[in-house]
Amino acid sequence: MDKIFLIRGQKVMLDRDLAELYGLDTKVLKQQVRRNLNRFPDDFMFELTENEFFIMRSQFVTSSWGGVRYLPMVFTEHGVLMLSSVLNNKKAIAVNIQIMRIFTRLRQMLTDTIGLKLEIEEIKKKVQNQDKNIELVFSYLDELITKQEEQPPRKRIGYKPDHLV
Repeated sequence: MDKIFLIRGQKVMLDRDLAELYGLDTKVLKQQVRRNLNRFPDDFMFELTENEFFIMRSQFVTSSWGGVRYLPMVFTEHGVLMLSSVLNNKKAIAVNIQIMRIFTRLRQMLTDTIGLKLEIEEIKKKVQNQDKNIELVFSYLDELITKQEEQPPRKRIGYKPDHLV
C-alpha cells in the first residue's frame, strides 16, 4: 500500500516499484509497455512531468532513485491489470492478483470513510439545531427573568402588618 501514490487525482504505482514486484529491471518493463503502447491509454498509464517527478523525489528525502534518464511511467489500477497481459508469466499474474486486492482494499477503505463523513455531517446538523434550540430556551428564560425584575413589588394581603413578617 505504501507504493500507491495519488497523482493527478488518481491512485497510481510507479514503474520502478512494479518492476521490482515483478522481478524485472525497470528498463525491461518500460520496453514491454512501449512495444504495446496501444494497450495503455492515458487513463491506464502516463509519464510524470518534470515538475511532478521533482515533487515526488523531494518527498523521498533520501534519493533512492539513482540517475534516472527518463521520466517515470505511472500506472493506474487498470494499467496494472493491463501489465499482466503484456508481462505474461506466472509471477506477473500472481503479483497482479495481490495488487488488485490492495486496490480493492483501498477502495473499500475510501467507501467506509465516506460513510463515516456523512454520519458525522448528520450529527453536526443535529448538534447545530440543538444549539439553536438551547439559545432560544435561554432567551425565553432571560425574558422571564427581566419581566419579573421589572414588576413593582406586590402589596401584601393578610392579617400581619409588614413590619412583623
